[in-house]
Amino acid sequence: MPIRFGTDGWRAVISEDFTFENVRHVAQAIADYVLSGQAGEQDAVVVGFDTRFLSDRYAIEVVNVLAANGLPVYLSKADCPTPALSYAVKALGAAGGVMITASHNPPRYNGIKFKSAFGGSAMPEVTSSIEQLLEGNLAAGRVPAYAEPPWQTERTPGRGEVVRFDPLPAYLKHLRTLVDFAAIANSGLRVAVDPMYGAGRGYIARWLRELGVMVAEIHGELNPGFGGLHPEPIGRNLQALRGLVVEGAYDIGLATDGDADRIGAVDARGEFVSPHMIIALALQHLLAQGKRGLVVKTISTTQIVNKLAQQHELQVEETPVGFNYICDYMLKQPVLIGGEESGGISILGHIPEGDGILMGLLLLEVVAQARRPLHTLVDELQAHYGPFLYDRIDRHVRPFSKKELVRQLKAEAPDELAGQRISRINDRDGIKYLLEDESWLLIRPSGTEPVLRIYAEARTAAAVQQLLQQGVELAERNIPE
Repeated sequence: MPIRFGTDGWRAVISEDFTFENVRHVAQAIADYVLSGQAGEQDAVVVGFDTRFLSDRYAIEVVNVLAANGLPVYLSKADCPTPALSYAVKALGAAGGVMITASHNPPRYNGIKFKSAFGGSAMPEVTSSIEQLLEGNLAAGRVPAYAEPPWQTERTPGRGEVVRFDPLPAYLKHLRTLVDFAAIANSGLRVAVDPMYGAGRGYIARWLRELGVMVAEIHGELNPGFGGLHPEPIGRNLQALRGLVVEGAYDIGLATDGDADRIGAVDARGEFVSPHMIIALALQHLLAQGKRGLVVKTISTTQIVNKLAQQHELQVEETPVGFNYICDYMLKQPVLIGGEESGGISILGHIPEGDGILMGLLLLEVVAQARRPLHTLVDELQAHYGPFLYDRIDRHVRPFSKKELVRQLKAEAPDELAGQRISRINDRDGIKYLLEDESWLLIRPSGTEPVLRIYAEARTAAAVQQLLQQGVELAERNIPE
C-alpha cells in the first residue's frame, strides 16, 4: 500500500504497513525535503512521540535517519503532547517537527505527523512534496541513510547530533500567557482529568495540583494498548470519567485524546459537553474580554458559533474538515478562534494547532470567571442561540467515486429535508444542505476509505435523527455504480 499523508499525517496499522522499514523511508523523505531548502533556511528537526506501542522506538529510528543525513535533531526526553512538540518547533526555530502518533485512532495504529516551522500541521503541498520524494526514493531503490549519532543534553545540537530536551517548560510558560491560572487557582473548582492513556497524561493534573486545585486523574499510567480504550474524547468513550465526576462530586471533567490535540468535557451532572459547546463557550468568553478577529470553523461545526459571531459583527469562515485548513487562515490573519467538531481548537495568540490541553485549561477559566456550573453555561448558551442538537453516523459502503457522488448529491438535491426547505447548498467538503430554520445535513465521503460520514444539526433530537436517516437514503441512492 502506498504511503499517503491525510489531513494530519500518515497513519497505518502497526506491523502491517507501519513498520520500522517504512518509518525509515518516510524519515529519509523528510530529511530530503528539509535539505532541499523548501522548509526554509533552518535545518534542525524536532522529534516527539506519544504513548503508543513502540512509539519511542520509531522515534529513535527517525532520529537516526535524520542525523545520518547531517541534520541537527532535538528529541523529546519522554512522550509528549503533539501541541507541546509543535510549540517547540516554533520556539526552537527549527525547520520542522516529526511527531510519532496516530492521534485518536485505535491502539493498533501508529503514525507520523510532520509539523512546519510555524508550529502547525504541514500544508497539503508540503506533504505532497514529501510523498513525491518518498516515491522517488523507493522507485530508485534508495536505502535510507542510517547511523547511531552522538546524543547530548541541554544544548543546541550540531550537524548530525541529537539533543534530548524537555518541551514542557517553554510550553507551560506560553500557556500562562493565554490562560488566567490565578482565576483557576482561586476558583475552588474540583476537577477530574482523563488523558485516555495518551501523551497528555500528567500535564493538566500536575499543573492544577501545583495551583492548589483539587484534581483527580484516571488513565494516566503508561499503557501502550490504552487498556482497550479508544483514545477519542467523545461521549461513548468517557464512561469512566463521567462516573468519576458524578461519584466524586467533581465540578468538571476534562479529557484529551491520544496525542492531546483534541478536547472533550463532562459537566457536574456527568453529561458529555461536546467540542461544539466548548468552541462556542470559548468564543463567547473571548468576546467578553473584548478580543476580536476572524472566526474559523470546519463545515461540520455548530451554527451557534455563526450566531455568536454574527451578533458581534465578526466574519465567519467555514472550511473543509481538517485543522490544516484552519491553520491556513491563522497564518494569514488574526483568527480569534478556530475549531472543528472533533475537538481540535486553537485561539488568538497560540500556534496554529489544535490543542486539547490549552482548551481544557481555558474551559476551566471560563467556568471560574463565570462562577456558574458548566451545565448552566451550556444551558444559557442554548437558550440564547439555540436550541441546536447534533449527531453523526458513519456508514460503510461499497467503493465509489467521491467526486461523482458529490456531483450527484448536488444535482439531485431535494426541495426539503425534515419538513424544512433547503435554503443553500455548500459543496466545499461533501454536500451540506442548509435549511430555512438553520438546521443542516452534511454528507461527507471519506477521502481514504469507502465510508460516508453523515452529520446533522437541528432544533430537536427527533429532527436530527430524521435528517441522518434521510442523509443515509440520499447517499445510498446516489452512490455511483
